[in-house]
Amino acid sequence: MSEAGALLAGLTERGWTLAVAESLTGGAVAAQIVTVPGASASLLGAVVAYATPVKHTLLGVDAALLTAHGPVHPDVALQMAHGVRTAVAVDGRRADVGIATTGVAGPTSPDGQPVGTVFIAVVTPVLGQVRRFVFTGDREAVRRQARDAAIAFARESLGE
Repeated sequence: MSEAGALLAGLTERGWTLAVAESLTGGAVAAQIVTVPGASASLLGAVVAYATPVKHTLLGVDAALLTAHGPVHPDVALQMAHGVRTAVAVDGRRADVGIATTGVAGPTSPDGQPVGTVFIAVVTPVLGQVRRFVFTGDREAVRRQARDAAIAFARESLGE
């Protein structure tokens, strides 16, 4: 079973729904998840908040945080993961789990963070956590590694 399949199985087992907020991965996390047949039983939706202001206006990331630290910051990732749960709410019920990615894929860094720096956050009904990763390779390699790490981290956060 693929990592995405195992993540969805864990969500289904718990009766939990999923939302994904992506920046540098540009929808790749959600795209990987929907390759699994039956993904619609858990995945409510995804938001690609590529522009920094969208992280605030759509996902509720604190504007002062974005101004002070920029979009590549652990607290930004955590707030994105919390915010997307509400952004894709269905019938007033927010998603149980939120995954978020933010980072620098390269080839250059607009805010001085090293290329390959990525923060991934996962929020569930019982925990909220964020991890910093430093991936290597070209832009596409960084994005692919971030996609795979986000799915694996979410699966791990479920205790899978």
